[in-house]
Amino acid sequence: MADGIGRVDLTNCDREPIHILGSIQPIGFLLALTADWIVARASANTADFIGRTPQEVIGQPLRDLFPARTVHELRNRTAMLRGPDAVERLFDCPVVEGAPTFDIAVHFSGSQIVIEAEPASGEHGDATGMVRSMISRLDQAPDSMSFFREGARQVRALIGFDRVMVYRFAPDDSGEVVAEACKPGIGKFLGLRYPASDIPVQARALYKRNLLRVITDVNAVPVPIVPALDEVGKPLDLSLSVLRSVSPIHIEYLRNMGVGASMSISIIVDGRLWGLFACHHYSAHCPSFERRSVSELFAQMFSMRLESRERQETVEFERRARDISDQLLGAVASDETLLKDPDWLGDILTNAIPADGVGVWISGNYAFSGTTPPAEAFRKIIRALNGTAAGKVFATDRIASIMPGAEAFASAAAGMLAIPISRAPRDYVVLFRSELIRSVRWAGDPHKPVDYGPNGPRLTPRESFAEWKELVEGRSQPFTGSELRVAETLRATLIEVVLRLADEASAERQQAGARQELLIAELNHRVRNILGVIRGLIRQSQPTDDAVKDFVRVVDGRIHALARAHNQITDDHWGPAPMQALIDAEAAAFVDERERVISQGDPVLLNPQAYSTMALVVHELVTNSTKYGSLSVRGGEVRITWHRNETGDLVLLWSESGGPPVQPPARKGFGTTIIDRSVPYDLGGAAGIEYKPGGVEARFRIPARHVSEPKTFAGPAIRFPRPAIGHPQQPPHRVLEGQDLLLVEDSLIIALDAEDIAGRLGAGSVSTAATVEAALDSIDAARPTVAMLDINLGDRTSFAIADRLMGLGVPFLFATGYGEQAQLPEDHRGRTVVQKPYTLENVARAMDELLGMHRGVDDRAG
Repeated sequence: MADGIGRVDLTNCDREPIHILGSIQPIGFLLALTADWIVARASANTADFIGRTPQEVIGQPLRDLFPARTVHELRNRTAMLRGPDAVERLFDCPVVEGAPTFDIAVHFSGSQIVIEAEPASGEHGDATGMVRSMISRLDQAPDSMSFFREGARQVRALIGFDRVMVYRFAPDDSGEVVAEACKPGIGKFLGLRYPASDIPVQARALYKRNLLRVITDVNAVPVPIVPALDEVGKPLDLSLSVLRSVSPIHIEYLRNMGVGASMSISIIVDGRLWGLFACHHYSAHCPSFERRSVSELFAQMFSMRLESRERQETVEFERRARDISDQLLGAVASDETLLKDPDWLGDILTNAIPADGVGVWISGNYAFSGTTPPAEAFRKIIRALNGTAAGKVFATDRIASIMPGAEAFASAAAGMLAIPISRAPRDYVVLFRSELIRSVRWAGDPHKPVDYGPNGPRLTPRESFAEWKELVEGRSQPFTGSELRVAETLRATLIEVVLRLADEASAERQQAGARQELLIAELNHRVRNILGVIRGLIRQSQPTDDAVKDFVRVVDGRIHALARAHNQITDDHWGPAPMQALIDAEAAAFVDERERVISQGDPVLLNPQAYSTMALVVHELVTNSTKYGSLSVRGGEVRITWHRNETGDLVLLWSESGGPPVQPPARKGFGTTIIDRSVPYDLGGAAGIEYKPGGVEARFRIPARHVSEPKTFAGPAIRFPRPAIGHPQQPPHRVLEGQDLLLVEDSLIIALDAEDIAGRLGAGSVSTAATVEAALDSIDAARPTVAMLDINLGDRTSFAIADRLMGLGVPFLFATGYGEQAQLPEDHRGRTVVQKPYTLENVARAMDELLGMHRGVDDRAG
């Protein structure tokens, strides 16, 4: 910091408005016309060319200034302008009768038509033949360097500048002279590098719009445009002008180089500014408008040929990549251990992408070949790579840009190209390049402090262009675009190899998974059967004593609540189940009227432990409310709400209203203990209950680890009738009125319980069979009108019975303790399945649905 002025850099040039400098070079004149072809602006030098001052031409129709034939040609060319950057040219046009002719350029600038004219050269060569000859010489160039060199030679021969360079932009917008043609004795610029700030951002933008820029004399005095501002105070936009004057900063820049005239022609490849033909002359020099136009056409053809060559290089890289991919696939097919051999893999990959070392990271294991970072550094690199975009090749010539401390091993591995070969866990093959200490020839020191110059607060160009060398440390040779495309091809191949190797392991895991699924299904089946047997034993052992009856009923209810919970959590292989389903099931079991239990909350799932615990808690709350609380009288209701708090815990609130006055219980029974202590003890949460006069209120907090959000999934092929989500509905209790039911069940206790349920649903008769043979005999003896078949009968299934019933047209449904893991054959896919243990509600709903569908079929048949 000196004299209160901070250090500055050349990016200040980026803010200079070089497209609205308000003046032109004196080699020609400019007119700006309104949409109706009346002169609105003129350069101050019009009298030097057409004998009329700006004051004499402004406000005049162009037809009063130019010959009618010239105006006609200009109107035609204006009609041909297409796109915002179009410029049309006319050669050897009369502007003043009897005076020399002019070469003219015409373009749009906003709503105005800009006409620029300079004295015609009188050259009338064969432009098409000239360009064709120039291009044919280009096409004979065997490689890129000779192609660039031949391009520079052709442009210099055409326009006669002392030096013509091919200047290529790097990805960081710095530039390098990759070819030049110059007269002897003026030194060489070939290989020099220039910082990005030497060509400001707005200048690069103009190079894409206006392909040719000429400065004929750095010492010429600019000619102002009159008036400088239009009626709304705006200067004329000269972005497409061929005569636009030059920024004072750039003039000083050229003077410091000893350049008297310059010209640049843009090289556009794939829509981007690839580089320039940069032309210098060491005195004033003005190539004719016609030759400049031919050189611009040549540069466009040069760009097309360059684009074609780059694409051909890409095709060649891709061909090599395909060959290597085939080699990879073929080799690994015969020896899968090769994928984990970094020496072999390194030889294969570096044939396509040059590198000094290879690191392989698969499932947390690593292996190296060649020059690589230390093992601990490699682990850190992998962690840094996991923060990049998934599934994409990542390349850098400076590992320190993504991993602090990488400078320590830069001499061994400064740059890398990482090829991901999986997503989760993230596995990689990483190519490393060693540090390349490059002696880069800069035309001046890009880091050199710059002083304020004669242009006020803007910066001057550097005064000295002596060769200055900068050692670029901590970087490798950058990976090219073609190499990245090859890497993407190799990535796809390596993933295919990994997947192929994983197929066998995956098949083994699937077999093990299938065995585990079968084991879980068998366990669930047996648990459900056990619950069914226990409920059947309780129901069949009906005592005569009222107190014992009440005890039996309470125990039966609690077992039933556990059974319902078990059904829910085993539907998805012992997975989380919906909170709403638990409430619906309990409400449906005890409450007849739909609007008595109101529930509200976002969909949440409880894990199996929490689900079973809450099933008992909600069961006790519903039971107590049915006996003593709001659900014991008509008009009373219960409101159940839940939400997630700021830590993710689930908070559930139970609130009764409309019931008889509430008093705290005189003694604490087992049911009250379940409500008070189950959630804190089993789940690590909190519970509290208040016996308010207006109704019982309870609050429970279930820790977040027991709670999850539901995921969208496709419904199962098997249809299990369930209570409707929302308010409970009363089951149709007489759905089997007058029906002759065939019940196939291999457990006596469960069969007795199912017979009782069928009787309560109004069945006229129930025939029970425990085996396939007994069931078939029963059908032959007396055809039933409806049937319920347990799928698993010992070591057999009831599918043969189902086939017989289907052939007779008898409606039937299945029952199972396997839940949704039950597998039905193709002919019975989609049949309704009742889950065990049997309850009045699930049998009633399933039978109502079954018989309703059957009646619909009969009606349509009639």
